[in-house]
Amino acid sequence: MNRETVIVLDFGGQYNQLVARRVRECNVYCEIYSYKTGIEKIKEMNPRGIILTGGPNSCYEEDSPTYTKELFELGIPVLGLCYGAQLMQHILGGKVERAEVREYGKTEVFVDTTSELFSNVSPTTTCWMSHFDYISQTAPGFRVTAHTADCPVAAAENANLQLYAIQFHPEVLHTKEGTKMLYNFVRSVCGCAGDWKMDSFVEQSVRAIREKVGDGKVLCALSGGVDSSVAAVLLSKAVGDQLTCVFVDQGLLRKNEGDEVEAVFGPEGNYDLNFIRVNAQERFYQKLAGVSEPEAKRKIIGEEFIRVFEEEAKKIGAVDFLVQGTIYPDVVESGLGGESAVIKSHHNVGGLPDYVDFKEIIEPLRDLFKDEVRKAGLELGIPEYLVYRQPFPGPGLGIRIIGEVTAEKVRIVQDADAIYREEIAKAGLDQEINQYFAALTNMRSVGVMGDERTYDYAVALRAVKTIDFMTAEAAEIPFEVLNRVMNRIINEVKGVNRVMYDLTSKPPGTIEFE
Repeated sequence: MNRETVIVLDFGGQYNQLVARRVRECNVYCEIYSYKTGIEKIKEMNPRGIILTGGPNSCYEEDSPTYTKELFELGIPVLGLCYGAQLMQHILGGKVERAEVREYGKTEVFVDTTSELFSNVSPTTTCWMSHFDYISQTAPGFRVTAHTADCPVAAAENANLQLYAIQFHPEVLHTKEGTKMLYNFVRSVCGCAGDWKMDSFVEQSVRAIREKVGDGKVLCALSGGVDSSVAAVLLSKAVGDQLTCVFVDQGLLRKNEGDEVEAVFGPEGNYDLNFIRVNAQERFYQKLAGVSEPEAKRKIIGEEFIRVFEEEAKKIGAVDFLVQGTIYPDVVESGLGGESAVIKSHHNVGGLPDYVDFKEIIEPLRDLFKDEVRKAGLELGIPEYLVYRQPFPGPGLGIRIIGEVTAEKVRIVQDADAIYREEIAKAGLDQEINQYFAALTNMRSVGVMGDERTYDYAVALRAVKTIDFMTAEAAEIPFEVLNRVMNRIINEVKGVNRVMYDLTSKPPGTIEFE
């Protein structure tokens, strides 16, 4: 690796992305790999540090995920979290057993501040525990550096070998000083300089893109969302008029959004991107007819996007490269990084068809998390109102409509969503809530309107607060605002007779419905 890197070995933990995100907050580059990644590959990567994630298994069971002892003999600092901590102790000769008392949630932890890992951490601190098993005996050479009322080994270390085990989760926000602990590991123990910053990322990316593209032609898939917009401006800076941006209005955008995107990026806008708009609404509706399974919808939308781009490339002539605004969570959630299960195939990653008629796909933001993309956008001079606009999924309303997608359902959800967004803005809540939208459920129910029986759809409202979009909590919207939204949707949107508010956090839910 050309940059100093810490790698995360994923043992199936739900917080794998969060671990990597927290490391990057320390200005240290971090990537996620499956625990099945071979030791030789790890040696080739030459990471500055290795972090083992949590996981749902018991490390002492025969078929549980494990790793070779050699990992701990490379001379590279290793930090085990939860399952990773237990596995480290188990492999190195310690003992892990089923705990009599399960610890779950915020827990008071007593730490030894002489440990480099806990430097500048309060002697008594609040941490997030989530475990059935516990380390009943540390491996030879380890000393206990933290405990709780019920857990005798909340942390242990062999500082000489730079091996550290933490039973709790420092990566979640519920662990008050968790980022400080991770900072101590990557900056002090691993000795990372902290040179992962967006100004240098933009600079290096522009150079790398110029070198790759040469005098070739580039087509950028521009949706108007944050990711693709940043990718487009980055490519424009790198290759200038060799770039053509194609915006496909697939009929699954928010109300009036196609015209809004064209106003910003088209000929009358502030960017010289060789902008082309393709209106393909009917084409996508026909492809989606009769399809209700979410993964199938994502893959159909992904393939159809590619086919449209291929057609436009032929019109331009001799286009070698396709640019997409893929970001790191897209890759991980599509099952192409780490060991966690496929959550959903993103239409521009796991939803791509087997054959793509381009020499190469360029994904300049593939290594970035969402907030890093926004920082890169600001470095490129993109205005804040564009950089911080509401996230919108690549498959669009196709995954905010449960079940089959039809033009009529798109009309319903567009109108309901427009009312919701308008009322949120009127109430001054649009800056407080990170993402909010209306979705159309596949449920129809009986209602009464104008003394007559109705049998219409239910709309679900979603609003979340989040820092990184990997975990999220439902936003507390004042009841009078929700009531006003409900009244307007039922009175103004034909085909809806019921409105619900989704209180589900992420996890266990996702932000989008499909």
